[in-house]
Amino acid sequence: MAELVREIAVHNHLYHVLDNPEVSDAKYDTLMRELLELEERHPELRSPDSPTQRVGAPPLETLGTVRHSLPMLSLDNAFGEAETMEFDARVKRFLETAGIDPPRAIEYVAEPKLDGVAVELIYRDGRLETGSTRGDGVTGEDVTRNLKTIEAIPSLLRGDPPPPLVEVRGEVYLGLEAFRRLNREREEAGEPAFANPRNFAAGSLRQLDSSLTARRPLTICCYSVGRVEAHPAKPAPSTQWETLRWLSGLGLRTSDRTRCCRGIEEVLAFYRDQEVVREDLDYEMDGIVIKVNDFS
Repeated sequence: MAELVREIAVHNHLYHVLDNPEVSDAKYDTLMRELLELEERHPELRSPDSPTQRVGAPPLETLGTVRHSLPMLSLDNAFGEAETMEFDARVKRFLETAGIDPPRAIEYVAEPKLDGVAVELIYRDGRLETGSTRGDGVTGEDVTRNLKTIEAIPSLLRGDPPPPLVEVRGEVYLGLEAFRRLNREREEAGEPAFANPRNFAAGSLRQLDSSLTARRPLTICCYSVGRVEAHPAKPAPSTQWETLRWLSGLGLRTSDRTRCCRGIEEVLAFYRDQEVVREDLDYEMDGIVIKVNDFS
């Protein structure tokens, strides 16, 4: 049973995180069926991390709250190239005020800004412990059971050993093709269509009955961390670029459309590139996020 749990977790990672499945749907279904049959015969040996436990639990009466150990802050907006250039100038002024001679070209990481629902995932010793919405930035709603139904969110992190504590921030969303397919099915059944993917994702995460969330094809894109307690031999990343790769190595889904840019001009070029392909993407994107790469 433990071997089946591990094998299915590998296939879930390949399919939902890397978009690179190695087995057919029929083979995957066979593995799941074998695990389900074993768990029915030996319920005392069923692991809480089993993929069969993603399907939902008895409904809650209300959602609890979670206080974020570090605030999940909102982003400042820049409308147009002039305001983006001013952001770059402001970063350099802040460095000068701190007594640091700013480089001529600040290194930035540019990432697509997905239009979904911001969440935080708390992993302790590699196991998903708590999941919450951003809320007001200080306190969010406890949606752990609903987040556990999303196949792209691992119950156990990869890595040997995983970090003792990591708070992962990401965006839960619904792909556009899945959204269109869902609305076609609802219209054929005589039900009203959902207004947009973001509202659908938000409503799905706030369900009191997690079995309803489990039937909705949500996914996630992880983009930052809150608190991190790393092993002395494996220090936490010191840059945003390293963080994205570190999260991916832990088995978390990150965007494949990010760029490390040397200077604000490269950031603007990245933005123009994204505008060209925007209509071809399978998610709604409402701009790009620009982050100073070096945390210090």
